[in-house]
Amino acid sequence: MISIKSEREINLIKESGHLNYLTHELLKKHLKPGITTNELDKIAYDFITKNGGYPSCLNYEGFPKSICVSINDEVVHGIPSNRKIKNGDVVSIDFCVLLNGYHSDSARTYIVGDTTEEVKDLVKNTEEALYVGLQQIKEGAKIGDVGAAIQEYAEAHGLGVVRELVGHGIGTEMHEDPDVPNYGTKGTGKTLKAGMVIAVEPMITLGDYHVGILEDDWTIVTQDGLPSAHFEHTVVVTKDGYEILTKE
Repeated sequence: MISIKSEREINLIKESGHLNYLTHELLKKHLKPGITTNELDKIAYDFITKNGGYPSCLNYEGFPKSICVSINDEVVHGIPSNRKIKNGDVVSIDFCVLLNGYHSDSARTYIVGDTTEEVKDLVKNTEEALYVGLQQIKEGAKIGDVGAAIQEYAEAHGLGVVRELVGHGIGTEMHEDPDVPNYGTKGTGKTLKAGMVIAVEPMITLGDYHVGILEDDWTIVTQDGLPSAHFEHTVVVTKDGYEILTKE
């Protein structure tokens, strides 16, 4: 069931989203060659809990860490370990924060050090695809409008749009109705209403959009081994647009 959040609930999600934003900003400062993904995970856990929150991913359906760190051909759900970040890595960091009973969800992708223009364009265009999708959001629009805009933008730039993973509603649960695909047909799907809170999160690949899963049963990778990127914001639908809740 799709829930419409009250002004009080939206403000609580915004507070959670601000802590989410601050955690991303902290991680960005530490993201350099030589740091391990476990070290990034600990930085996030310590900061979130010190500020009264809880990292929602930790123990969620058995996920063993506080954040997802996905590198190069890993699309999402990479499990932090003793793996060291290297020069040229494409690093996607995705996590949820639970604060005062409400979740917020956000992801960013970074290039560490030097890489090709092709990979730089992948990351830039994935972030742009997120905002192209967000621009479709307002009361009365359809979920399909968001996905269609993301897909059209990504494919116009020669990129693949992952089908198996989608955005979602969010609130007192990390994943709520409705699903928010990053592909689709304009004018189809559920109707957006003011007060709905959704996480929009394009996962875009440099090559083919087909993915597989590693033996850890969590890490999703591109089948062709090419890099991917992932950006996400939690937003609330308004009468005439949207407001990002995972920002400063």
